[in-house]
Amino acid sequence: MRPLKIVVLVKQVPDTRNLGSDAMKPDGTVNRAKIPTIFNPDDLHALEMALSLKDRVPGSQVTVLTMGPPKAADIMRDSLYRGADKAIMISDRRFGGSDTLATSYAIAQALKKIGDYDIVMGGRQAIDGDTAQVGPQTAEKLGIPQVTYAIEVLDITDDKITVKRKLDKGIEVVEAPMPLLMTVHGAAPEARMPIAKLVMKYKYARSKTEMAKADDFLKQLHQERPYLTIEEWNVEDIKADPNKIGLPGSPTKVKSIENVVFTATESKVLTDSDADVESVILELLEHHTIG
Repeated sequence: MRPLKIVVLVKQVPDTRNLGSDAMKPDGTVNRAKIPTIFNPDDLHALEMALSLKDRVPGSQVTVLTMGPPKAADIMRDSLYRGADKAIMISDRRFGGSDTLATSYAIAQALKKIGDYDIVMGGRQAIDGDTAQVGPQTAEKLGIPQVTYAIEVLDITDDKITVKRKLDKGIEVVEAPMPLLMTVHGAAPEARMPIAKLVMKYKYARSKTEMAKADDFLKQLHQERPYLTIEEWNVEDIKADPNKIGLPGSPTKVKSIENVVFTATESKVLTDSDADVESVILELLEHHTIG
């Protein structure tokens, strides 16, 4: 089996558990400066699937790719700590406000620049949009096969892959030629923890934007250790049409978002006695909640 070249699409997303009234800008875009961010959960599952393939096929390389603001470098470092070999950011103010159509176009352009890959992986969806559209749209723009809702790679050869998919009503096994794009379901194995040795190796990894504010120590270190550089590409680097990115390239407009908090109107404290357990079961039966 020849070594694989895998690209994992990852995203830094707003922590949707902590949204306030200032979560949206007047133009309908997310006010990312006001919201704490996290590594998109489904993308961590995709990263783990890629790293597992790297473990199975010696010599394979995993590259992580993200589109986002400069602070998205945080998840680039996190990916390197977990075992990724290379990190690339697409970062430019002109990408701001991109919907799924504009985002998939930019990602497809970046993948064309990368050029040589066998598998592109990403999470099923991002928690800030929940559309599950970017992966499939990217595959369509690249003209490559796609497998969605993947939970396990059963077999892989030099030119094809066999994947288990999780559907609403069961499990499906499919076979597809490479290169292809896969989106990974949250039921796939969880990501491994950062590895101490890799944390020490990459703790000074920085993007171009970050290096613009770096001190002499970091600049010297990056000259001596090129692997610490997180590549950062702008609109011109990926040869993107400015009319197809950001707000100009986004026909979808968000009118508003609402933070809904569910609260209990009443509660009941129970002990572990048989009488209490029996009483709550009878109450649930009476209200047709169970039975």
